[in-house]
Amino acid sequence: MTSIKKLLVANRGEIALRIMRTAREMGIKTVAIYSEADRHALHVRYADEAVCVGPAASSESYLRGDAIIDVCKNLNVDAIHPGYGFLSENANFARMVREAGLIFVGPSPESIEVMGSKLAAKAAVAAYNIPMVPGTPSAITDRTEAKRLSAEIGYPILIKASAGGGGKGMRIVEREADFDEQMDRAVSEALSAFGDGSVFIEKYVTSPRHVEIQVLGDQHGNIIHLFERECSVQRRHQKVVEEAPSAVLTPEIRDAMGRSAVDVARACGYYGAGTVEFIVDDQLNFYFLEMNTRLQVEHPVTEQITGVDLVKQMIYIAEGKPLAINQADLQIKGHAVEVRVYAEDPTNNFLPDVGTLQTYVRPQGNGVRVDDGFEQGMDIPIYYDPMIAKLITYGNTREEAIDKMIRAIDEYQITGVQTTLPFCRFVMEHEAFRSGQFDTHFVNHYFTPEVLQTPENTDESELAAVLAAYLMQQQKPKTNGSTATVAQQRSKWKENRLR
Repeated sequence: MTSIKKLLVANRGEIALRIMRTAREMGIKTVAIYSEADRHALHVRYADEAVCVGPAASSESYLRGDAIIDVCKNLNVDAIHPGYGFLSENANFARMVREAGLIFVGPSPESIEVMGSKLAAKAAVAAYNIPMVPGTPSAITDRTEAKRLSAEIGYPILIKASAGGGGKGMRIVEREADFDEQMDRAVSEALSAFGDGSVFIEKYVTSPRHVEIQVLGDQHGNIIHLFERECSVQRRHQKVVEEAPSAVLTPEIRDAMGRSAVDVARACGYYGAGTVEFIVDDQLNFYFLEMNTRLQVEHPVTEQITGVDLVKQMIYIAEGKPLAINQADLQIKGHAVEVRVYAEDPTNNFLPDVGTLQTYVRPQGNGVRVDDGFEQGMDIPIYYDPMIAKLITYGNTREEAIDKMIRAIDEYQITGVQTTLPFCRFVMEHEAFRSGQFDTHFVNHYFTPEVLQTPENTDESELAAVLAAYLMQQQKPKTNGSTATVAQQRSKWKENRLR
């Protein structure tokens, strides 16, 4: 076993800050890297040492593996934690770290490589009888054959990029007549996003839910799972609301999914923290999608319901220590919900909205957690993902966690940029979410920009029109039905505006 004395965090924002705080608790010194755009970022100020690695563009800074390794050599760093995003799932970078004699706080390059390709991942887990969505066993090379297989699988089908994720290189095809056009788009997106135009076909599961299992494995062959997270509320195939546990899984299905996730990790000799993603249909059948070989954005909800610090566990595992936690030790306690606070405008197709945080006041209270990397007066950079923070609430029950989230959203004061907080509040109050009867189409089914409008920001002429209609109604002959009062009309108007 090797003790880590100095850790470089190859990331930025809230995740860099979170890792550094955990490292400091463990008595480990930290080194921050930053781009010129992040010169005044909180993670830079918090670290024991900080080094600028290049201009704002991530390709010239946070993605410069060679520059990051040089920093480690110059500052006598022992280990690198990649966080999530940037180089976190880059097998070549993990290999560079190992070859430089440094510790990579994450899985082996070989595991990253296998699970980095959806097709390679499926091949790796085939021997473990993991349920998988029907589809092509390899990348598509012959379109005629692909169309034949699609007809055999049955439309609608899904064309997916073999490399990468995040909804890029993914196209739903409803009928054969649309196949060629959607194939061209999927290949073009995959090539642009990942430098690899390989795509494959899967049966498209209608009413899908996105449920993932957190796993931890050490370098001695011990692997456990820490239950599931439900991540079905998404926009552009990217998550906005997450919770743990899922509102719909039975103990039997939870156990089966957990065992499958452990087998997936075992199939690639996995160690570190990772996430096995499944798609669940409306009959609660589950199918393996992919494995994310890194810490996930939504990891706090798992920490809340298990009491396990996943960042700390990743560091212990990287040092070569065996897991001190057994599967039998783990149990679900309470419920946690997380919303991603993005600098995006939900009323304008969730487009990024950059600017200065003129007001920034975090909510507080029992069961409220905020993971962020910003403070009042800071700018939201245009160069990176627009996430400002993760807001997490915890309660003894799902209802309590949701109610706490609504209060926390109301207390979260942010001005200067538009955020996803109003949308997240809409989700928390919606009957489909509160009942647990929702899927990944939540946004398409229930959300329109109009639902975020309120009487306070609506033209007074709308209220005038309601009152005029009431007065006209008063002039008509009386009927058997009762006539609503002005207060009732106004109340109904408000209800309709908020619905």
